[in-house]
Amino acid sequence: MPTSASDPSASVIEARVVSKRFGTLTVLSGVSLSVKEGEIVSLIGPSGSGKTTLLRCMALLEPVSGGEIALEGLTVARPNADRALRKAALKSRREIGMVFQQFNLWPHLTVLQNIVEAPIYVKRMDRASATALAVELLKKVGLEEKKDEYPGRLSGGQQQRVAIARTLAMSPRVLLFDEPTSALDPELRHEVLAVMQQLASEGQTMVVVTHEMGFARRVGSRVVFLDGGQIVEDSDSKAFFDAPRTTRARTFIERMM
Repeated sequence: MPTSASDPSASVIEARVVSKRFGTLTVLSGVSLSVKEGEIVSLIGPSGSGKTTLLRCMALLEPVSGGEIALEGLTVARPNADRALRKAALKSRREIGMVFQQFNLWPHLTVLQNIVEAPIYVKRMDRASATALAVELLKKVGLEEKKDEYPGRLSGGQQQRVAIARTLAMSPRVLLFDEPTSALDPELRHEVLAVMQQLASEGQTMVVVTHEMGFARRVGSRVVFLDGGQIVEDSDSKAFFDAPRTTRARTFIERMM
């Protein structure tokens, strides 16, 4: 059965000594990360450091090779999970929202249809309520007038904002972003970053894999720096950028900034 942590209120989502291997390649090695209510945690580091793999493990999209993932104090993923734990993981996925680099919108459905599908078929919401929610969320991301358009007629920034609205429609406890601006032209990034900043101001718990150092510094409450599949530094954003503790983090910041 899923197991309870000693203090269930300590974190919304937590990676506990997580390792991940693909064949003989170790991508994560003993990574522990706890994210509390309302925190905006920026995961940064060089390419290949394990950021996206950690995020996918926390989203329950990748099985862990070692350690475990916990949601609100309950273990929902570990190696060789039994039937009860697998069932808990399926239920928990509804509480974890994931925003991908490439939007992943259904091209044959309108913007509105993209958003209402999951609330109707996963949460069993009636269509009228799901539609009202979708319109409300499109207003939040500044795209109400695009509700009847198809994704192919939208810019990349608009598609990513629709993807965020679609994720919010499931009322997730935590939002995970995998480099949400990396597929966008520089001039479109601000559209998505503005929405993310608004969500942060509203207290949405978020974990963001990003190369946007300005966002991590201004909006993030914490920065977690990964290198070689391990956490090298974990500190509040101001302290990380003003006075990184390690030479490796300092070199990375100088190159990125």
